[in-house]
Amino acid sequence: MRKLWSMKWQLLLYFLASSLLTLGVLGFAQLYIPWETVNDTWKLMFGLLTVLIGQAVGFIAARSFQRKVDVLHMAMLQLAQGNLKDRLPVDPMDSFRPVYEAFNKMAGSLEERTHLLQEMGEERAYMERSSVETAVVEERRRLARDLHDTVSQELFAIHMSASSLPKVIGHNPDAAGQLMEQLIQMSHHAQKQMRGLISQLRPIELDGSTLEEALEKWFPEYCRAHELQGSLDVETQEPISETIEHQLFLIIQEGMANIVKHASARRIELKLHDSGRQYVLQLLDDGKGFERSAISSASHGLSTMRERAQKLGGEAEVISGAGTGTTVRVRIPKFTKVAKGDAAE
Repeated sequence: MRKLWSMKWQLLLYFLASSLLTLGVLGFAQLYIPWETVNDTWKLMFGLLTVLIGQAVGFIAARSFQRKVDVLHMAMLQLAQGNLKDRLPVDPMDSFRPVYEAFNKMAGSLEERTHLLQEMGEERAYMERSSVETAVVEERRRLARDLHDTVSQELFAIHMSASSLPKVIGHNPDAAGQLMEQLIQMSHHAQKQMRGLISQLRPIELDGSTLEEALEKWFPEYCRAHELQGSLDVETQEPISETIEHQLFLIIQEGMANIVKHASARRIELKLHDSGRQYVLQLLDDGKGFERSAISSASHGLSTMRERAQKLGGEAEVISGAGTGTTVRVRIPKFTKVAKGDAAE
């Protein structure tokens, strides 16, 4: 029955219906209207009527197929936008059943592979983060050694000199001025060394906070420090995995740094929404923007954001134009964690 209801047989049925309607009209006219009494005008009208019947049946057939093509087209657009969970309803008697089933199979395969890619990206990012944490520990040890060998020694020398200062003033007032000058130079040198060591420190990105909590604290401070008007809008339905939060925060930091360096913007809008099927991050500014031909001048930051999004199976796009500001939009597919036992069932 399914084979009989394929597209070619359905078209044949439409043509058959058109032919039967035309024959019915002609038969009715033959039975109730004597053909020899019909003038040329009526014959022309009957001819036009048969043409209209064919056109009407053809329109109905075309509309039926067009609707099914439109459904397929919309599903393809949704798939291209990252909505990997959308599937087409399959009717066993539908002539488009094989096409819909092939699309659903393709979408399922793409979702599975993207999910696998995201898991691999999360694992890779976790390993990279572990490596970073190990590097941080080593850096702290190095800083401890540097503090001991430089600033600590300087402070000890300052302490010894300051302790002897009262005796020097009492026995040799002329040498006290020279000792004071040495104390000033040593303290200035120690301060300079301390500033250099502090500048080498790097804060932990989230430090145990959720992404939303970190942004509520970091984003306003960053905007104030760079004289920007910031608008923050974060709305998530469920907790985001630690790895995705980490990568999103790094993308946001990279995007904000690009705005400060290149955009000459006064206002920034940061939005992060959970659409149910994907996480959508948008960073908008009212800066000077740039043309596509000029993207290479700021391509390093943009390529870094794209790479971070692609690690999680997502994508990053940049929309800009000269004098129109810039919008950075990042989409990360959202997958529901399924227990192995449930998956086996």
